[in-house]
Amino acid sequence: MYLCCDLLALSYDFYTMAKLKEGFKGERFVSLPEKLLEEYAQDPLIGNLYLRMIGYFPHVKYHYVHKEQGCDYCMLIYCIHGKGWYETDGKRYIVKENEYIFIPDHTPYTFGADDADPWTIYWLHFRGRVSRCFLPPYPNPQPIQPNEHSRLQDRLQLFEEIYRSFSMGYIREYMVYASMCLYHFLASFTCLEQYRTSNSRNEKPISFSAKVIHYMQENIQHNLTLRQLASEFKYSPSHFSALFQKETGDSPINYFLHLKIQKACQYLELTDFKLNDIAELLGFEEPAYFSRLFSKVIGSSPSSYREIVRHKKLEFRNL
Repeated sequence: MYLCCDLLALSYDFYTMAKLKEGFKGERFVSLPEKLLEEYAQDPLIGNLYLRMIGYFPHVKYHYVHKEQGCDYCMLIYCIHGKGWYETDGKRYIVKENEYIFIPDHTPYTFGADDADPWTIYWLHFRGRVSRCFLPPYPNPQPIQPNEHSRLQDRLQLFEEIYRSFSMGYIREYMVYASMCLYHFLASFTCLEQYRTSNSRNEKPISFSAKVIHYMQENIQHNLTLRQLASEFKYSPSHFSALFQKETGDSPINYFLHLKIQKACQYLELTDFKLNDIAELLGFEEPAYFSRLFSKVIGSSPSSYREIVRHKKLEFRNL
């Protein structure tokens, strides 16, 4: 294997006080050897800002990290579900869903998952001559709440693009691309308002259903109820449902489930994620239910769909 993803090599960094030996279910992460990273640090296109490690931990119960001396890299933790906590300079902060923290280099810290509602996080370590330029002047967690201009899914798609490029980091050009994309990704947090408005379309008023659908897409990993949706848009459940169905011809929850299956198709086509991991990413607590719903909507099982897509891609390459 080219990628240094040996769980033992992570030692104490990403494991619990109970010292779990198997890691976390559904986790994904990738790193490169320090010797190679030292070489990249001298590269004019990489050395200003580059990744050390990147990953995704879903529902990581007992997650705990303690660094008395800090580390020689900065860190970003983006919580998309559940809760965690973060301690630095004698203060403790709660990190909630749709919040993020930046951890500076060479700064003592401790963080961990909430016992009752452990967090799901996207995270990365980064270094470089300009890495500290992206750090906020405050240590407290910052919110990124879904709204009509939010781009939560765009940000996660960019994360996956960086992840795939960094995974090919033994080839310099992929590492260059990962580093260039890292500027954009970090800026989506530190320049949040600009990130949102730069993609907004103000040519014409946005319809009610379009606003709701955007909100659904931004919360695709959750199990939203009709009551939650109606509350977000300040309607009663019955009035909200009637308005949405009038514009779309479908009930809100059924439409939301179809969006989840549409997203599942993207994962099946563009990634090698396991079916259980895809179900987890889309908020399905039971993988079996996810498979049944997928089969009902698409007409084939998730595994069959993936095989069909791969076969068509192979046929296209051979034309």
